[in-house]
Order: sequence, then C-alpha cells, then structure tokens
Amino acid sequence: MDLFAAASNVRHKLGGGVADLRRMPRDRVAVREADAPRESRSVLYRYRPLDGVVPLDEPPVLLVPPLGAPDFAYDLRRGCSLVEHLLGSGRTVYLVDYGGLTFADRRRGIEHWVDGVVPWAVRETEQDAGGPMHLLGWSLGGIFCLLAVAAAREAGAPLPVRTVVEIGSPVDVAAVPLVAPLRPVAAVTGGRGLSAVYQAIGLFPSTLVSTAFKLTAVDKLITKPLTQLSLIDDTDGLAQLEAVEYLMNNMHAYPGRVFGQVYHLMLRSNDLADGKLALSGRTISLSSITVPVLVVAGTSDVIAPLKSVEKIVELLTGSPEVRFEAAPGGHLGVLTGRRARTTTWPIIDSFLADHPLFG
Repeated sequence: MDLFAAASNVRHKLGGGVADLRRMPRDRVAVREADAPRESRSVLYRYRPLDGVVPLDEPPVLLVPPLGAPDFAYDLRRGCSLVEHLLGSGRTVYLVDYGGLTFADRRRGIEHWVDGVVPWAVRETEQDAGGPMHLLGWSLGGIFCLLAVAAAREAGAPLPVRTVVEIGSPVDVAAVPLVAPLRPVAAVTGGRGLSAVYQAIGLFPSTLVSTAFKLTAVDKLITKPLTQLSLIDDTDGLAQLEAVEYLMNNMHAYPGRVFGQVYHLMLRSNDLADGKLALSGRTISLSSITVPVLVVAGTSDVIAPLKSVEKIVELLTGSPEVRFEAAPGGHLGVLTGRRARTTTWPIIDSFLADHPLFG
C-alpha cells in the first residue's frame, strides 16, 4: 500500500472528497419554448472547446440523456467524462437537457421526446453547427434517438443525422432477468394494479428513482465500505465511487405516463422486440432507420443485459451498417466507468471516424 497516497486520500475525504465534479463549461444555444412549465423546458447546450485542441472538421456529437438520470452522466467527473474525452479528440459536443420534471409533466409520454424534444434538438444543432451530426444516446435516451430518427423518416421529414450511437438500450425486455419474472404476472393482470399506482401519483419522485437505481447494484452498496477501504490508496478509484454516488443521489423525477408506456408496451407486451412500437396512433418501425448505427452493450449490465441490447441488430434492416460491440461494465459503467476510457470510448471514436461528413 502507498501510505502517502492513502493519507492524502483520507485527508481529502474528510475535507469533502477526492472527485473533481466540476462540469465541462458549456453555453446555452436554444430553449424549447413549447415545453411548459418553464422549469422543465428543454435546453440545448454546446460545450466549449478545450484550449490547445485542434477542432476536427467533422460532424458534431449530440448527446441525448435518458429520463431519470441527470445530464451529467455524460460528464461524470474530470478524468472520466465522455464529454471531456470527445472534446479532447477535437469534436464539437452538444447536449439536450430536459430540466427538472415536475408534477405538471406527469402526462408527458414517450412521444413528447420522440416527436418533440429530440427532433427539436437535432434541428437546432444543425442550425448552430451548420450541418448534420452524430446522435448518441444512453439507456432510454438511445431508444428515444432510434425512434425519433425512424419516425421522422416515416413522416417524410428525415432528420439531419449522420449516425446513431446507442449504449445500453434494451429492446428485448424478455432478456432482462430483473423484469422477466414480472411479465407473466403483468400478462394475467393486464398491469391494472400498477396502472392505478402511477395514475394516482402522476410523477415518480427523484428519491424513488434514485432508490430503484441503487437497488440494481445492492451488492455493491452492501460492500461499499470494504470497497472504499480496498481503494484507500487509489485516488482514481475513490473518485469514481464518489462520482457515481453523487449521480445516484441526484436522479430526476420520472413522468408517470412514460413509466406506464414502458411498463405496458415494453415490459408487459415486449412490443419493441419485433422492431415496432405503436405510439400516438401510428406504428414506428426501426427498419425505417437508414443511417449507420453503433450498438454497445455492457457485459455486466443487469438493467440492459447484452442479449436485450444485441437484439436490435437484427431489427435495423434498413441501416447500411449496424456495428455491435460488447464492452465491460454495468449500466453506467459501460458508458462512463474507468474501463470505458479504454474500451467503450475508443469504440465510439473508431465508429465516428469511419463516418465523416462525406463518405
């Protein structure tokens, strides 16, 4: 053990922590005025380029977060931030933030993001950057991206998207062990009991979302003190633990209607497993996507297991290229874990480099 490093880490822990949680500087580009109330209006941000980094003459990257998780999942901490990494490679990076959802947002469904927020962010990014972009989404954010691109093409107004990158986005719920046992019960009851719950409360509060996310890694929570002790001389490891805990403690509220749609359309019926989703009076088909797609799954992801994510490869029949990669990590780890720096991120870099503006 490095006693000097251990002593330094203990001193910093007692003084507030070892993780550098400063966010990468960014500027507001546009606000979606159609969203109400004001506090939950979507905002498009552009991150400032890093000093001394030569910008690439290639499409920017637009990051689309999932519901529930804060937007800084893409910017977890200095030294382990996907945003920082992309900026360091010379790419221009944008992000759409949904704001803090309130009880007034309880009736918003998946279509709000698929037909409204994501297309709006794409169009605003195109206007600001002067051209198409790479669209990158994690978890439900990845599904939002895929459905938005497909729906826009089916409507005859294709989005200016060069590629789609989706990370840890499950489309085959039957392959998710956490929820598989619930599907027969939901099929018998029709989900009536749960429907009454989410219709009554309207919005799942952030504390409940945070607790649910933590329960998917309950074994790690139990062994957390031992893990911290084992990393006492590992500053980077302790910083990662702190950053993940901070994220889990700052989850966002979840609209009841979206939860209901996810439950009925995906968990109970597993509709998306066949590549189609009935939404707002029409059926969106993933086969309508005609741009290259990168699919990344975490090898130890219990929320979006490898098989539930890999299923999408056979559904994107209209795409000229579908690249599937498995990378180490759980649901968050595959996106921004310490190993993601040498696994997931280089995979993304390689895919984006293979799809410049022209080619």
